[in-house]
Amino acid sequence: MTAPFNLKLTADFFDAAGRGKYADIGLSVLAEAPHITTSAFAEHRPEIAPEQLAGANGVIVLTPKVTAQSVAQAGDLIAVGRFGVGYDSVDVAACTAADVAVFITTGAVDRPVAEATVGWMIALTHHMRVKDRLARTGEWDARSRFMGAELRDRTLGVIGLGGIARTVIKLLAGWGMKPPLAFDPFMTPEAAAQAGARLVSLDELMREADFVSVHCPLSPQTRGLIGAEQIGLMKSTAYLLNTARGGIVDEAALRDALEAGRIAGAALDCFATEPVAAGHPFANLDNVLLAPHSIAWTNELFRDIGRTACQGMIDLSLGRQPRGVVNPAVFEKPSFQAKWRRVRGD
Repeated sequence: MTAPFNLKLTADFFDAAGRGKYADIGLSVLAEAPHITTSAFAEHRPEIAPEQLAGANGVIVLTPKVTAQSVAQAGDLIAVGRFGVGYDSVDVAACTAADVAVFITTGAVDRPVAEATVGWMIALTHHMRVKDRLARTGEWDARSRFMGAELRDRTLGVIGLGGIARTVIKLLAGWGMKPPLAFDPFMTPEAAAQAGARLVSLDELMREADFVSVHCPLSPQTRGLIGAEQIGLMKSTAYLLNTARGGIVDEAALRDALEAGRIAGAALDCFATEPVAAGHPFANLDNVLLAPHSIAWTNELFRDIGRTACQGMIDLSLGRQPRGVVNPAVFEKPSFQAKWRRVRGD
């Protein structure tokens, strides 16, 4: 008989009355795993406190940070499942030291983020934000000042050639664009070509692309990757889109370029500091589209992420390594293996 497995969810999946905020977060997958019980944190905290993890074998995390202090008393906790693919909010090294596996929901976000990226490309080139305002305010005759541009014959450049960027490339395959470019130091030219892109240097991508779309994780290597020097290489007709993480793009340098008309526009779903307060420096720019780190949020997205996260917990409860583990070395630790066996009741 399979040992009981206690799964906790962070409180931000639920409202103050304990009702789910989202239509479906994939918990139906657990119907096939009656040995897993679920409960929610009693309150939301920006950083998970050690006492919130008491008695947990696994935790699925939406927005709170997971720090060294969070896992200082890890007990029988064997896994943190990030509800998404970014894990810059998790101290992975501390989790490894505490014998806690960290996994992300690989693949579950690819389609919705890719769709949002393509939608933003069209919205930017067709000045949808401005044209909506013109119609609402009766400035009909101003429309001739905002001639749009098609995606046809233009070049996409992706920074990071993971699943999301590959899906963007697939979605755009029929739009008559030029062959896409990619910058990814972890990718070989052959692998990039198989994904439909030509691997180039960052400088070449910034110079040649009509759309620079950021799809890499935030790390010490990518923090500030797109600064004033890189933005200065862009065409005056080019657009920058960031659906990855704030901190990768230098916001002050980007704002300077937008205000001066050195690039055509930008679309930002993430910011160096979140949440964004009213009066953000980008808020009054007509050539910028903004979203509160949710441009790709759909019911399908949350369902698929949740299903993937829950399946990862099921796998762990049954002695299988889940997909998307970001600290695979933890599985080689005898102390983790001993805790894992204890949790499984072996």
